[in-house]
Amino acid sequence: MNLRSIKQRFDIIGDNPVLDRALTVAVQVAKTDLSVLITGESGVGKEVIPQIIHVNSHRKHNHYIAVNCGAIPEGTIDSELFGHEKGSFTGALETRKGYFEVADGGTLFLDEVAELPLSTQVRLLRVIQSGEFIKVGSSKVQKTDVRVIAATNVNLTRAITLGRFREDLFYRLNTVPILVPPLRERPGDIHLLFKKFALDFADKYKMPAIRLTPEAVTLLESFRWPGNVRQLKSIAEQISVIEHIRVIDQDLLKKYLPEEPSSRLPAITEAHGADYLTDRDIIFKVLYQLRQDVEELKQKLNRESISGPSRITSRKELESNVEETSVVDYDTDAEEVESESKEANEVSLSLQKVSEELIKKALEKHNGKRKPASIELGISERTLYRKIKELNLDL
Repeated sequence: MNLRSIKQRFDIIGDNPVLDRALTVAVQVAKTDLSVLITGESGVGKEVIPQIIHVNSHRKHNHYIAVNCGAIPEGTIDSELFGHEKGSFTGALETRKGYFEVADGGTLFLDEVAELPLSTQVRLLRVIQSGEFIKVGSSKVQKTDVRVIAATNVNLTRAITLGRFREDLFYRLNTVPILVPPLRERPGDIHLLFKKFALDFADKYKMPAIRLTPEAVTLLESFRWPGNVRQLKSIAEQISVIEHIRVIDQDLLKKYLPEEPSSRLPAITEAHGADYLTDRDIIFKVLYQLRQDVEELKQKLNRESISGPSRITSRKELESNVEETSVVDYDTDAEEVESESKEANEVSLSLQKVSEELIKKALEKHNGKRKPASIELGISERTLYRKIKELNLDL
């Protein structure tokens, strides 16, 4: 199947070289069973790539299942992917097949794969490596033959550095990387897409199609489109439905394009691009993340201490070892230790306030949208929900 027929079948508009390269690689890799990792910003249309791969593969007559990993609660994600046995947890009234079992012989598309908890990432790595998985509440190893395709708009290299994504899983998924370019890097395709959407909505709502003046086309193509193709389609629909006139000029189009914050920022801020945080904010952000890690370690130690005397002894030994290591490694006298302890306490006391400021600032930047705010903060969306609740933020 050539590139033109691929675009016609999947309703793909545009002749951008990077987009064409992504489609070409998708067709070429379809004949294999290699894992594929699709990257690109939100709204660029990553979901069409795994469909192209599936229909051009030997698995095309078997199941194709798309799973949004970010939309499934952390407590049920293992059950959804791998299934569960009856009675394995509260509410498990019957045995259930997971997606890996249902898609046996077919293709499983894991969208927003970076949202998977680390424990689930371990299970996913095993099933990709060996084709083996175990249902929740079972001890029986099952086999499956599933082609895994994953997608994300998260910088996985950074996620690995932050300890939020497994490096070994990244290399397993990234056997064949495919990048879908953002709309702003496809200026020649923007007006073509707009005209296509305008015709679609004219047919849908039984009205004449809208069209743009040359000045409006220039404005359309110069806009950065942070929401990419999804945003362009939404604006085309708004104008089609709301406006009575069918020829849209530059002034009218401006009313539908949101203001771009970067255009109002000082030059020194624009030089940092998307990194809107000050150096002070970044330092406190790192400290905040370190404090979270320490709190998690304390909770783990407390849980272990409840299980019995041997656990308590282990914890005491661990604390003793930490104290001894601190003295030996850093050769710090008592006064320095006390001084550093006071400084650490002062930083700790201010971290909650800084946390509130960072969360508010990120949410404000992204107009209250929690998913992009969580990416900016370097935490999962679930963690952001929890922190908003813990800090009792009025948002």
